[in-house]
Amino acid sequence: MTDLNNQAGYWNSKGAAKTFGHPVALSWLDGIDRRARVLDYGCGYGRLAGLLVQQGFENVEGVDVAPRLVSRAKNEQPGARFTVLTNPPQLDHQADSVDLVLLFAVLTCIPDDAGQRELVAELRRVLRPGGLIYVSDLCLQEDHRNRSRYERFAAKYGTYGIFETDDGAVCRHHTTDWLDHLFGDFHLVASREVAVETMNGRPARASQRLVSTPLPGASRAGRDGTGDA
Repeated sequence: MTDLNNQAGYWNSKGAAKTFGHPVALSWLDGIDRRARVLDYGCGYGRLAGLLVQQGFENVEGVDVAPRLVSRAKNEQPGARFTVLTNPPQLDHQADSVDLVLLFAVLTCIPDDAGQRELVAELRRVLRPGGLIYVSDLCLQEDHRNRSRYERFAAKYGTYGIFETDDGAVCRHHTTDWLDHLFGDFHLVASREVAVETMNGRPARASQRLVSTPLPGASRAGRDGTGDA
């Protein structure tokens, strides 16, 4: 990945003090065996990993590019395992070895189309057939402040929705069409739109999706759906 898609310097400095609050639809996880292998990609300080441990999941691992965040996660969430991701998005996992991936507010930190595709391809590699990705990420916002900065940075980055924060990060908000395209090879299990706070404490809308890798020989017909929780 390019430096733009691996902003480890930011997340190991200013970004290490951020907090994250995307909600989890726990009902989406009800049918998953608590012994399943769970990977929290872009785990930050371990909030989600700790939540899943509290829900009885026994095999939870978090990976992140920022050593400071991983160190904090290890201290705060001893029930999970945490590793520094040194060459994102490449994972030190065998193919078909993971049951569930959490991908919360990660795509917003990978502004480039190619970088996002590379990540999704790597997650699909490590997921077993029928494995799940729970995605939560920020949509294009409709307020004047966000529209103004989308327009201001569109020429620089070539994509409407990419912008620079005041403290030096480059982020992206997404159209639902792009998310549909990015996960087009997966089956949609459930989806919803939720209210969240950004890492700087501002209200925003996020799209959440639960998608699964196809089972061998399975047809897409009749398998896609939407749900709420």
